[in-house]
Amino acid sequence: MNAKFKNTLNQPLPLPKSFWGWLLAAIGFSFLLSLVIVVIVDPTPRRFDWPLAGIGTAGGTIIFLVYAFIRWLCCWRNLVRFVFGAACVATVVGLFYAEENWRGRHVWRQFEQACLAKGITLDFASVVPPRVPDDQNFAMTPIVYSSYGQMLTRDGKMIPWPQQNQNFTNRMSMSIEEYHYDLSAGSEAAGNWQGSRFAQLAGWQSYYRSLAAKTNEFPVPAQPGSPAADVLLALSTYDGVVAELRAAARRPESRFPLNYDSESPFAILLPHLASLKSCARLLSLRSVAELQNNQPQPALDDACLGFQLADKLRTEPWEVSQLVRLAMAQITLQPVWEGLAQHRWSEEQLAALDAELAPIDFFVAYRLGLHADLGGQTKQMDLIRQHPLRIQDIDGEQGNTPWPGPGPSAAILLPTGWLYQAEYRSANLLVDHFLPAADGSSHTFSPAIIRRGEDLLRADAQSPWFFTWYEQVMLPDLTQTTEKFAHGQATVDLARVAVALERYRLAHGDYPETLDVLAPKFIATVPHDVIGGQPLKYHRQTDGRFVLYSVGWNETDDGGKVVLGGGTTPAVDLEKGDWVWEYPAE
Repeated sequence: MNAKFKNTLNQPLPLPKSFWGWLLAAIGFSFLLSLVIVVIVDPTPRRFDWPLAGIGTAGGTIIFLVYAFIRWLCCWRNLVRFVFGAACVATVVGLFYAEENWRGRHVWRQFEQACLAKGITLDFASVVPPRVPDDQNFAMTPIVYSSYGQMLTRDGKMIPWPQQNQNFTNRMSMSIEEYHYDLSAGSEAAGNWQGSRFAQLAGWQSYYRSLAAKTNEFPVPAQPGSPAADVLLALSTYDGVVAELRAAARRPESRFPLNYDSESPFAILLPHLASLKSCARLLSLRSVAELQNNQPQPALDDACLGFQLADKLRTEPWEVSQLVRLAMAQITLQPVWEGLAQHRWSEEQLAALDAELAPIDFFVAYRLGLHADLGGQTKQMDLIRQHPLRIQDIDGEQGNTPWPGPGPSAAILLPTGWLYQAEYRSANLLVDHFLPAADGSSHTFSPAIIRRGEDLLRADAQSPWFFTWYEQVMLPDLTQTTEKFAHGQATVDLARVAVALERYRLAHGDYPETLDVLAPKFIATVPHDVIGGQPLKYHRQTDGRFVLYSVGWNETDDGGKVVLGGGTTPAVDLEKGDWVWEYPAE
């Protein structure tokens, strides 16, 4: 009996003599059964449901294969073979995961050590600004709190949508934004110093008078006066806000209560940025109107306040925060340019303007933003390694580009070493090809370094390797970002030299032949071109004006030519032409 039982265990259960014949028979039977079911379910004459028939056939075939596999396993010898084979496969898979995880961690640890040797810390906490006492903190004043208080508490916690006070008033949100972006107004009203265009206050005057028929938000006189006087009257509705902002700006420190402890750094809310930029537009318009109304000192005060508000973002590590700071500075340069073009500033006022412009350093801002990107990516990837399902917390939509990374279900199966590899490729591009492009010690940006990095990023985007998806998500438009910082620093340098030239003109009655004579009396040091490191281009013209410019991102002297982009309110094309400071002919 025992011998018979053992012999039975070593024999498979009876199966058809021809497996393949029975398989074909099962497929045929399943297909015919599917046809019958389709006709019974819907007997009305119509186009035959081939997909449903196919699903039925596949289902029947799978059932047969499962049955055959179970019968095959009923043989003790086959069961042993299956278990041994499964153990071998599991061992190979385990060795694969172990090797890939070790390799990824090893690459990342080596990269971390190399970064530390360069003085680069990949820890997000290293870029978080230190806390400051509330009584010294600009961001804790009541007027500034109104810019974020609907969404954030004073300790940085997000207020859930149902609990937000819909009647909360953001006093730093200025209505002039509506007209600034009103395309029917055209580009002339706001002015564009980079295109040598003065602001046309008559357009703003007409806007406020037409608005008076709909709302009493902005006061207007019974009869039109000068455009500058009418605009200042309309903007007087914000006099109280400006006074509070001026008092708040006297606080020496600024740290907005952002939730830097968030497990996902890129989910931190920044609601104050739009409000600060809105304030810069208001102050720029007020300053221009005050200049045209022959009030240079109030115009100077408003321009200086605009620069001071931009400076309140100086320690905020986010790249977008530094870009908003840059935009605020360039908006505030409009009244500076108009005052210089019309010779409205006195020597004392020019010295005050230079004192506001001199500390602005967009080299530090650029590197701070990239360091925050590095630290944020590290913290974000740590979160994904611990919770793979959180992989879609990363913003995978770049314009119309679909999410290139793995889905949550696939992320669970990924070796953690692959995530380290993806993180390494993205961070390595930043460290080797984007951070070095801004050299504060030599006061230069290098388009060539950026182009090499962009070429590598573009080549990686075409690569079939899994590791490249993270780069595509985390490094969008870095070339344009670098261009903006380089242009921002160049415009600040041009403005400082233009201020020094005006100070020289006041002292000597005319502009100098060269820039060399400006230092050190009218400017401590004449800055050189941030592109290439050569002296800024300067030409005194026969009609008493001058042209001052950087060769721009194309690294070519185009003779002071400015290239504007398309659209109703064209901006300077940063990749073409020169970056110029000049005044229109009178």
